[in-house]
Amino acid sequence: MAHKFEVYKDKAGEFRVRFKYNSEVMFSTEGYSSKASAMNAIESIKRNGPTAPTEDVS
Repeated sequence: MAHKFEVYKDKAGEFRVRFKYNSEVMFSTEGYSSKASAMNAIESIKRNGPTAPTEDVS
């Protein structure tokens, strides 16, 4: 699969989500204290991402 979400534990012991495309990390989230919260973040991105506006602040 060319793209995927990964849930992992960082060095501080928090759960994080990263999105990879062709093995390259496109973005990662803040740390969460529980795996369930990290999984909720994925669902929120899937649900809200397609309709989110793009803001150019350059």
